[in-house]
Amino acid sequence: MTSRSRPARVALGTLAAAACVAVWPPAGVQAARPATIYNTSPPSVIRVAIRGLNPDGESDPRGRILWVQTVPYDEYCEDVLPNEWMPSWHPEALKAGAMAVKMFAWFHHLHPVTIDGFTFDVDNTVNFQSFRYYSRQPETTRAVQAVRPYAYVRPNGEIVELNYRAGYRNSPNWQYRNAQKMAQWGSQYWAERGRNYVQILQFYYMDRALRPIR
Repeated sequence: MTSRSRPARVALGTLAAAACVAVWPPAGVQAARPATIYNTSPPSVIRVAIRGLNPDGESDPRGRILWVQTVPYDEYCEDVLPNEWMPSWHPEALKAGAMAVKMFAWFHHLHPVTIDGFTFDVDNTVNFQSFRYYSRQPETTRAVQAVRPYAYVRPNGEIVELNYRAGYRNSPNWQYRNAQKMAQWGSQYWAERGRNYVQILQFYYMDRALRPIR
């Protein structure tokens, strides 16, 4: 149930030597603008690397990549959410999960990787998010559809990864709030206590805001 992101890319630091400081980017070269909801559209598709199975018949995070499946973005989210959040959970917890799933996918669509000759955005395991083709459920599909017009981003609209972990049941999971990660069990804890999905997101992710997608 836990989703794990790939290690963050590390920006090169400033290099100083012999009282000379190299400036990046070099003079005359414009720094790349961050991807925001104002200059970047939601992806139409997600490229999913499909890994081999373990002896229990489950997709193996260390398994060999067999192929890359191109999946419509909304359908991908619908086929991830019931494998990361329990469909029986409170609708507001599911909507919080739907937002995390969609923003995680959007961020990684902007940062594809190449492994063993395969280029993809995410794989189908807990290395990224657990994806099972056509595993969608009515409750989780409704949650995905409810948050479709919105993004949860930095106040300037920058698209950032919304990461999450399972956490502990019957707990607010404060430790994940401090780590900028949502606790899946924590989303259910707060939903059962009357918080809506935006309030749940606000609890776990600092310096973020709900914005309509243009």
